[in-house]
Amino acid sequence: MAENTNSNEVNPYQKHKNKLEMQKQLITFALMILFTIIAFVIVATGMMQKMFVIPVLLILAVIQVAFQFYYFMHMKDKGHEMPALMIYGGVWAALLTIAGLGVITWW
Repeated sequence: MAENTNSNEVNPYQKHKNKLEMQKQLITFALMILFTIIAFVIVATGMMQKMFVIPVLLILAVIQVAFQFYYFMHMKDKGHEMPALMIYGGVWAALLTIAGLGVITWW
């Protein structure tokens, strides 16, 4: 008799791999919510000096962007080299533009 080749069944290795991936995404999502709450508390309560608020918020934002790229946009996975290159190129172009405008404005 022929083997059951039902494509709806997932092998145990793939099932475990999917479970670990989902755990990573849920942990990342929880961390992003926590960073958002921290940012809100810092601004709403005024618990930090105003000089430190913007750098802390920028650091939290950069961490959240990294989480978005690597976990939710799957930039850590194989086969995403070209989209990653385009995104990193866009970030580099944006940084160069901001730096150029900063030099022009404050020189």
